[in-house]
Amino acid sequence: MTTPTTSSTTTLSVRSRSRSRLIAIIVYTWRSCFPPKRWATVLLPCAGALLFGLLARAINSEPDVAFANVAAEGIFGLAMPIAGLVIGDSVLGAEIRAGTFHFTWLSPTPTWQIIFGRWCGGSIVAIITIAPAAAFAALIASSPVSAVPAFLAAAVGSIAYIAIFITIGCLTRRTAVWSLAFVFLVERLLGAALTGIAQLSPTWESRAAFTGLLDDVPTRLQRNGIPEGAAAIVRLLIVTVVALVLANWRMKHLRLSGAAD
Repeated sequence: MTTPTTSSTTTLSVRSRSRSRLIAIIVYTWRSCFPPKRWATVLLPCAGALLFGLLARAINSEPDVAFANVAAEGIFGLAMPIAGLVIGDSVLGAEIRAGTFHFTWLSPTPTWQIIFGRWCGGSIVAIITIAPAAAFAALIASSPVSAVPAFLAAAVGSIAYIAIFITIGCLTRRTAVWSLAFVFLVERLLGAALTGIAQLSPTWESRAAFTGLLDDVPTRLQRNGIPEGAAAIVRLLIVTVVALVLANWRMKHLRLSGAAD
């Protein structure tokens, strides 16, 4: 009679400890990975997004069309990737380079919780910084109908970027260098030429998510072969899950020996 009760109590205890470890990782990510100077670096691209909204007011066109053109190139092509790079590198790559990640890596915490907790911590930072900045940029540009699409596209695109940059942090030693190469060489150059790469690119997919949620989309922003609107959001979520699974697999085989690793 006591066996089921004991088993149930043990299961609840294990789940409670698992949740506690996950919450501890998220809180540690906020406290350790985002000191005041790092917050300033994160907020710089957000300020840039607001400036792009102001720039849209100077374009001689309808406010909605002007903001769509500026947001596609400036916010989703520049401000969001840079903010995602800073956040994604902060939650893992910077600690690995500094040698302080050993304390987390050697703890009795499953690798998936480390990856998921770091991603959650970084994603929350992105959702309260770059996503609202994209929405406020639409309001500054006198295009309130674009605020919600901009927020959703920036939020989903940012969390996809953070997952990818966490994966890069697990795969390489020079995380920042390879992340920049991914954004400007793979996405900007190869993604502009090859639709197959653009279909997996947070920049192109978030841009397609944004334009797909608008009623009046400039013709130049439409690209064949890339899902738009809600379909683009689903694609970004799939990219995020795949990146996190790959990061978890790599972390299981990670070998750390010093601050240079």
